[in-house]
Amino acid sequence: MKDKLMNRFGGEFWDERYNSLEFVYGTEPNIFFKDELNKLKTGNILLLGEGEGRNAVYAAANGWKVDAVDFSRIAKDKALKLAEENSVSINYNLADLSEYKPKANYYNSAAIIFLHLNLKIRSIVHSRVVDSLKSGGTLILEVYEKEQLGKDSGGPQNIDMLYSKEELKDDFVKMNIIVLEKKIVNLNESNQHKGEAAVIRLIAVKP
Repeated sequence: MKDKLMNRFGGEFWDERYNSLEFVYGTEPNIFFKDELNKLKTGNILLLGEGEGRNAVYAAANGWKVDAVDFSRIAKDKALKLAEENSVSINYNLADLSEYKPKANYYNSAAIIFLHLNLKIRSIVHSRVVDSLKSGGTLILEVYEKEQLGKDSGGPQNIDMLYSKEELKDDFVKMNIIVLEKKIVNLNESNQHKGEAAVIRLIAVKP
């Protein structure tokens, strides 16, 4: 199934995507997320669009108190199963991100990993993430850059759902941006995220 179907932004698509015994995006955490999380002091973390739980379980196994959010019930079931298999606990909220409002001034960190939202709601969701962080809280973000269009290594084949550095700089203007870079990387996370890819990586801290 081609990722261009991601343009049908909705839970039904993701239930279909995740409806298999295998973990579609694997069970190992995203490398960038893992490396950056390991630099931080543990606390409360918010993971948006968490899917099957690979990053949430890693965070929980390393001492974080995890709130994960997604709107696929099948993804939630698989994430909770993965957590149980790894003897950790995660709080997984089933919600539409266009409506979800996280706790304000609560999280020590938040992560957005390959979450590609409709333009109409993306800036709103990003604003809520900023509000959810405590002063000194760190955002870890990795997403597909606009040059990912046409590549078969993952992501939506819709230019409006891909990112630019300028868009992210605008969305997180209230934060101190530590890292904001476009990179060409070789992904090997699963068959869905595999091969040469254009990504943007961002680290930002709330003042």
